[in-house]
Amino acid sequence: MQRFDAAAWPASLKVVSTGATVILLGATYALSRAVPRGTRVPFAETFGTLFVAVPAVILLVALLFVVRGYQLDRSGLYVERLLWRTRVGLDGLTRAWHDPSAMRRSLRLFGNGGLFAVTGVFQNKSLGRYRAFVTNPKLAVVLRFGKRTVVVSPAYPHALLGQLQLVVPAAVIGPPDGA
Repeated sequence: MQRFDAAAWPASLKVVSTGATVILLGATYALSRAVPRGTRVPFAETFGTLFVAVPAVILLVALLFVVRGYQLDRSGLYVERLLWRTRVGLDGLTRAWHDPSAMRRSLRLFGNGGLFAVTGVFQNKSLGRYRAFVTNPKLAVVLRFGKRTVVVSPAYPHALLGQLQLVVPAAVIGPPDGA
């Protein structure tokens, strides 16, 4: 199994992640100070305590879904998360290419747009609907399957593409015509 590091975080991801972390931790602290203690109002303390946990849970969930790297073998491409791997099967891979502008003007349909990573389901004019496991959009590698598209961002896109060519020889390595 060949391992590929995730691309280094660009300044924008560092700023968003740091800023959001400070805001979420600050919100957790402020909310914890605002929860009424020893009140006679039914469920006020319980509800308040649950409400305090929301920003911390958001932070924890985003951290769990961070992209640490990728592993590639004949059974698939594995996205390394903090505690597990997400498998992307390579059956039906028709084309793969490096495209620094692949994620430009994308609309996030579901997922995380920049807290420790850019992951989830996105859509734009050039790719249509796609799933992203990205740390640096400028190092994006697009994997085109029959009706689905996946975008990843290894530290060295051409190294991943070279290994993909060996693992899936039927796939075309290079951008589609007109791209």
